[in-house]
Amino acid sequence: MNIGGVNTLACTRAIEDIKGDVKIYPLPHMPVVKDLIPDLTHFYAQYASIKPWMQTQTPPPPDRERLQSKEERARLDGLYECILCACCSTGCPSYWWNSDRYLGPATLLQAYRWIADSRDENTGERLDALEDPFRLYRCHTIMNCTNTCPKGLNPAKAIAEIKKLLVSRTI
Repeated sequence: MNIGGVNTLACTRAIEDIKGDVKIYPLPHMPVVKDLIPDLTHFYAQYASIKPWMQTQTPPPPDRERLQSKEERARLDGLYECILCACCSTGCPSYWWNSDRYLGPATLLQAYRWIADSRDENTGERLDALEDPFRLYRCHTIMNCTNTCPKGLNPAKAIAEIKKLLVSRTI
């Protein structure tokens, strides 16, 4: 919800940290179901559109999981911790204006999480699905997403990494 003008998690925002009257609102720019509850149906449908699961073509060895090196696993730090609270997306002006087509910071952070995963084998298809004037390129690096994330994550950096990957594969 929006507490004291900041999108945040109510369970982590201390009332003592807010000066003056405490003003509490639902997340901005989302339809409200009731009281402080936003309708996140569209937000979660966008998340589902990126196919947030490991995609592979080769079968794993029958007696073990798909292994990663410590370095490969470390590349996922700052990506997998997202809890899909929508604070970043509802703080993003591009998402306010284009939420029907722009995926928003949370979904794009999660898209990069799967692109960066060394065990996933569909990087090309994932990048193809994001290469669109609206799905990805509405991000103007305003950084509201990073500034408001209650987990301290950096969706803007993940979006920039996706853009770099798209450029590098055309060179």
